[in-house]
Amino acid sequence: MESEDFNNTLLPGQRRHLRSLGHSLSPMVFIGKEGMTDNLINSINDALNAHELIKIKLGPNCPLDKKTASLVVPQKTNSELVQLIGKILLVYRDNPEQKDKNKIRLPKK
Repeated sequence: MESEDFNNTLLPGQRRHLRSLGHSLSPMVFIGKEGMTDNLINSINDALNAHELIKIKLGPNCPLDKKTASLVVPQKTNSELVQLIGKILLVYRDNPEQKDKNKIRLPKK
């Protein structure tokens, strides 16, 4: 498991909680040979607005390596990288407008 060099505000307990929630998720967005286009960024933002926590998979023809993608995706989408395993990123962004029953509640610690 690769999970180093994260520069975000999530506490270790919150990151652990999000990883456990993300375990059963399937990738919602795929980064292909076009790389980080405006349409891709819009797709990621739409998915984060709807779900708060998503998996993003780097395709075999993706021009970005996994380290670069793990820095660029959170920066361009104002989200936080929770975990990077292989070529799959787990990304979180709080949505204050999310309905209560679907809202992810982070632990305090």
